[in-house]
Amino acid sequence: MALSSISCTGIYEELNTKGETLRKMQHKNVTLSLGRNEFKDVILCINFPSKREMKYTLREMQIHKKFAKDGKATIKLPNESAQVMISNCAPDQLIMFLKTMTTKLECLRKKGFVSDRLKWKSDLPRTFDEISPLTLRDLKEANEVKVKAAERLEDFTPKGKRKRMASDEKENMQPTGAKMARKLITTTDEKGAIGLRDSSRLLAAIENPVKLNKEQNAVLEAVRSGRNIFFTGSAGTGKSFLLRRIIGALAPQHTFPTASTGVAACHIGGTTLHQFAGVGSGQGSLEQCIELASRTQIAQQWRKCHHLIIDEISMVDGDFFDKLETVGRVIRKSDKPFGGIQLIICGDFLQLPPVTKGEERRKFCFQSKAWRKCIDMNMELTDVRRQSDKTFISVLQNIRMGRCPEFVYTTLRGTAQNNIQQNGILATQLCTHKEDVNQINNFQLKKLTGPSKSYEATDSDEVYLKQINFLSPVPATLTLTVGAQVMLAKNVDITKGLVNGARGVVIGFETGSECNPIVKFLCGLETAVKPTRWTFKVSGGVLLTRKQIPLKLAWAISIHKSQGMTLDCVEISLSKVFESGQSYVALSRAKSLEGLRVLDFDRKCVRADPEVLKFYHKMGLKQKMLSGTIELESDIKRPKHW
Repeated sequence: MALSSISCTGIYEELNTKGETLRKMQHKNVTLSLGRNEFKDVILCINFPSKREMKYTLREMQIHKKFAKDGKATIKLPNESAQVMISNCAPDQLIMFLKTMTTKLECLRKKGFVSDRLKWKSDLPRTFDEISPLTLRDLKEANEVKVKAAERLEDFTPKGKRKRMASDEKENMQPTGAKMARKLITTTDEKGAIGLRDSSRLLAAIENPVKLNKEQNAVLEAVRSGRNIFFTGSAGTGKSFLLRRIIGALAPQHTFPTASTGVAACHIGGTTLHQFAGVGSGQGSLEQCIELASRTQIAQQWRKCHHLIIDEISMVDGDFFDKLETVGRVIRKSDKPFGGIQLIICGDFLQLPPVTKGEERRKFCFQSKAWRKCIDMNMELTDVRRQSDKTFISVLQNIRMGRCPEFVYTTLRGTAQNNIQQNGILATQLCTHKEDVNQINNFQLKKLTGPSKSYEATDSDEVYLKQINFLSPVPATLTLTVGAQVMLAKNVDITKGLVNGARGVVIGFETGSECNPIVKFLCGLETAVKPTRWTFKVSGGVLLTRKQIPLKLAWAISIHKSQGMTLDCVEISLSKVFESGQSYVALSRAKSLEGLRVLDFDRKCVRADPEVLKFYHKMGLKQKMLSGTIELESDIKRPKHW
């Protein structure tokens, strides 16, 4: 597991002793590669097109990777008085490249470098071989080096300070060396350098890799080849996971992740489709939309975009999609579909549909002219990962297709007797209307009489407060009381089960100035939940941030807000279902039948739009014909509901 070379936009600088730039080179297409010479040194090679390549033997270096997830980093080489600034690099590749480089260097440092004297005496021929992939042994050795460095740092700690630290250790029941190592991790992370925590995560990733399956790999390869693709699948088939991998594989400067809703956009670190397009609500005429999108900042964004990602496509109106396609051609001054932008579209049309008012006719994106013109590849993911119980998967697949045979009916009716309360953690109620959600959460919170604490969010710009509130999954003011039912609103530690949607109950607050809430989660872990930061992109390329405790009240949550979540224990009332696919979205949030209670299941709440079923049937036939599974469409019996 390694990445020995990356392509990026690069700026190379030679520095004097004061850190001032003596010489500077910049190019949009720079290749950085890692290798070893005849003495097994780690070599960094910087290759500018049509210019000589520069090779540096790595001994000491500083890596600043605070913005690595945006495809940016800086590698400083103090011994060489040089630095290279990286930008517009595929984030996943950049992160892997930096981790490979630092880990290999730490391993070499443990073994020891060949002295300059021996090099001068040597008559070995000069070589440059590609660096070998990372192994578990490499990562463990690198971790050992960092832990020993932390322990050596402790040896130089003054005795008085060490005594105070020792008393802290007694409280926390951890050895002093481990405490120092943890402090070192925190310090280096804040400075943007790669620390022990990154190596530990990489070690876990190699020991328990989460790989793309065959279907997901096919989608990723299609994206890399530049095709306009729509990929779909039932809930829990890894659409969001794949989408994040796609985003990580593309140059961030020209990639714009968007979604139909603020919640979905937040999950993929993007913005809403309306905000990207800069056309307001999109309800105006085509001429008005073009005029709005022609504003300088918005037009620059359209021209800069090479890859447009749209998540939760099922909620995007077909007429709006047609308008966007025309806007793209006009603003980019190109006759190609969408102005030549590559479209990567994800979602499930059998889930929540576009919102309509009154008697308005519903039009899905696949019914638009632009869809037929732009999308040249459809793929469906079929491997369900959220649920492992085959019976539950079968129940959900039937509900998704609008079917409710007897075994589905009896299975779901039987869940009404489930007792899913565990260790004081109650089931989350899924509601169809947000008014019901607010009423339930506020009522239950007021009933609690224990210690209470309010947390105010730190926002980057109050001028954009309305946009931040719309995009953020957590409120500006979060009030918690001991006994409050909560859920995580962000992945905190996947290896420990602290993921988006993980359920828990507040059992206390930390002492000291921060007073972070201590939460007991359903997985059995008790931990203090610390503030985290969300970054939001709005129209014009403006970046906004919110720092807040990643928790929200969880007595109730709306079905719309639950999209993308996996809930440990959930209680559902389907009596007020008013949309096709709404029952399926609600039921598919549950991890298992044991963690699900349906209060009032009725066959009438199972709905699937006939036009969507028709679209999926045709798509399935085409996929089977392309794969050689069937020969003729006429050989397949059409469903009775057609």
